[in-house]
Formats: sequence, C-alpha cells, structure tokens
Amino acid sequence: MKTLLIIRHAKSSWDIGTLNDFERPLNERGKKDAPEMAKRLLDKKIIIDAFVSSPAKRAKKTAELFCEVYNHKEEDIIFISALYHANSHAFYHTIENFADTYNTVAIFSHNPGITSFVNELTESLRIDNMPTCGAFAIKVDTNKWKDFKRSKKEFLFFDHPKLA
Repeated sequence: MKTLLIIRHAKSSWDIGTLNDFERPLNERGKKDAPEMAKRLLDKKIIIDAFVSSPAKRAKKTAELFCEVYNHKEEDIIFISALYHANSHAFYHTIENFADTYNTVAIFSHNPGITSFVNELTESLRIDNMPTCGAFAIKVDTNKWKDFKRSKKEFLFFDHPKLA
C-alpha cells in the first residue's frame, strides 16, 4: 500500500503586481497556514517519505515549511517542472516515476490542475475548488508507483486551514 498527499500551495501574495506568476511568494497567512497543516498531518501520524513540488516560488516555500515541521532537509525536496500548472497527465506521469521505496509522498502544486486531478481519484468526494494549503489524501492499493493509475484508490481525508 502507498499513500499520496496532494497539497495545494499556501496562500500567495499579490502585493507586487510586476512579479510574474512563477515568482509570487507566500503572504503572511500562507506562511502561517503551511506549518499548521503540516502539524495536522503529523497529528494524524502520517510520515512523509518524499516531498515533491512544483518549482514555483509559492509551492516551493510551502514544501519547505512542511519539511521544517517534519525535520526534513529542504535540499531533499524533489522539484518537478511539470507540476507548475500541471494537468492530470502531468500528475500521473510524475507519480508513476516515484521510487517504490517511498511509501508516502506529498505533492505540492497549483490550481486549476490540482482540483481536476483530485476529482479523478475517487468516486466518494468531489471538490469544487482545492483551497490554498488544502491536503487531499488517498491510499493506493499497490506496491509499485508505476501502477498508480490503474490501482484501486481509497479516500482517506481532505483538510484545509479553514476547517480548523
């Protein structure tokens, strides 16, 4: 069995209107929400083996804040360019290439692709809009990530900062 956590980046700042989308940082709320959400995952006894992120500044910082809470090194984050504004195909391709030694992986990415992707994973839950710093978790009935797409998936939980 494998566990996949799909996490949208925390709330980003729009204060500097001249920044391109890729360079937008987290705002103060985002910097507070990310470690809080990481702590909630730890409270659920979820041990993350790998942190995989879009290289965009806001996703990268969200992953870094999760790593701090999990006592992982920021250098261990795996950055995948295809996760920046990824479509479902990019998510599947990324996941199918994970090392099988990882049992629990957290992916940090963006809307609208992240909402579309999580809605493909289970029949039991539909999300209109994956909120910032939202975490969607599933169990996957496989020992090999390459079999992810065709493997049975079980919804575990959905959480986000405003549910507190």
